[in-house]
Amino acid sequence: DAIGFVKDFAAGGISAAVSKTAVAPIERVKLLLQVQHISKQISPDKQYKGMVDCFIRIPKEQGFTSFWRGNLANVIRYFPTQALNFAFKDKYKQVFLGGVDKNTQFWRYFMGNLASGGAAGATSLCFVYPLDFARTRLAADTGKGGQREFTGLGNCLTKIFKSDGLVGLYRGFGVSVQGIIIYRAAYFGFYDTARGMLPDPKNTPIYISWAIAQVVTTVAGIVSYPFDTVRRRMMMQSGRKATEIIYKNTIHCWGTIAKQEGTGAFFKGAFSNVLRGTGG
Repeated sequence: DAIGFVKDFAAGGISAAVSKTAVAPIERVKLLLQVQHISKQISPDKQYKGMVDCFIRIPKEQGFTSFWRGNLANVIRYFPTQALNFAFKDKYKQVFLGGVDKNTQFWRYFMGNLASGGAAGATSLCFVYPLDFARTRLAADTGKGGQREFTGLGNCLTKIFKSDGLVGLYRGFGVSVQGIIIYRAAYFGFYDTARGMLPDPKNTPIYISWAIAQVVTTVAGIVSYPFDTVRRRMMMQSGRKATEIIYKNTIHCWGTIAKQEGTGAFFKGAFSNVLRGTGG
């Protein structure tokens, strides 16, 4: 039913655009807290102390509308992501989960689910990653007026493509895919465990199912959060001169953050992420 699909797709897109735009300020605060340590625009003495400090200073220093920097890229990204997920999800399920019985072959099912989710996520990321990249770089741009690093989405993509080529727009791709797999493993593992603890999983009241889903989403988000931090830090390096590169590669990035900033740095902005929760 093509018309039904288009209607659902459009309705989903509109609701996603509204919810993403509503939570965009929280998203921008999260991103700034994640990457400010290696931002060329934020000197150590000007770094944000935390979420509240960020919310107070952004409108003062960059103007109120700057809360929505990078939001357009985030909204546009939704459409191809959904279409690609829709196209590939069932294909990968057939490949990895064909003929597997969930009840008798739990681990086989668990691994198959991770593989199909990871493959579907990686496939759609191949197409939309530059939008994700631009969203991060625009949100991390703290300049005002002429001091801005990028004037908008198109400017960001062309500037980085000119300086670094396609590789620059895909920096952090590998660790992004790892993050998707870890998130799915955590979500799937915790969700099934939580449901298994219920006396009668099939007849659970809707509010309990909703509460479980919220808790599991939050936990999975926190477990996979360090991967998100590393990928955003890697994205921040595109367009830099060789002398300004801080992380040689993803492994070096993990090690450097742990050594210089401590393990807590991997979770900077994680609380904002929890607040943002269902807004995607």
